[in-house]
Amino acid sequence: MSKLSKFQIGMLVAAIALVLDQAVKLAFLFGAGWIDTLHQPMNGIRIEILPFFDIVMVWNKGISYGLFQAESDFHRWILVAFAFGVTGFLIWWLRGIQDLRLAQAVGLIIGGALGNVIDRAFYGAVADFFLLHGFGYEWYVFNIADTAVVLGVVIMGLDLLISEWRSRMRAKEDQT
Repeated sequence: MSKLSKFQIGMLVAAIALVLDQAVKLAFLFGAGWIDTLHQPMNGIRIEILPFFDIVMVWNKGISYGLFQAESDFHRWILVAFAFGVTGFLIWWLRGIQDLRLAQAVGLIIGGALGNVIDRAFYGAVADFFLLHGFGYEWYVFNIADTAVVLGVVIMGLDLLISEWRSRMRAKEDQT
């Protein structure tokens, strides 16, 4: 078996994130019966799992944190096209990445973005299920795709900080 390239690893991570996201969504929507008999998505279902974690059914017609709500089909398809454009750029960028951690981070973002764009294309909105809360506060409702995107961005940020720190340490060593 030949060694996988960084691009292939990033795409594999994207595929895993996408499949996991869609499998969880299908389990909740169809397995738990959260799509009614007319195949219309239900909204507002809430099941307490832990004192700080609930499963809820929310359809997000916007982008992150519910911003830019797409109230018409035209706006919905604009968001789909935008997400495909961003994903295409990320795939193009991934082709040149040589750092494994960065390739994995970009893969997470690609997989998450595609998971949410599939929802938007098929259902008209993104299916969100997970709610963290405590001390009178509630975080936004999210899904596996959102988690993949956020994790990818966090890894990218940490990678940038680590690279910068290493660069500064090398520069200090060169000065001495």
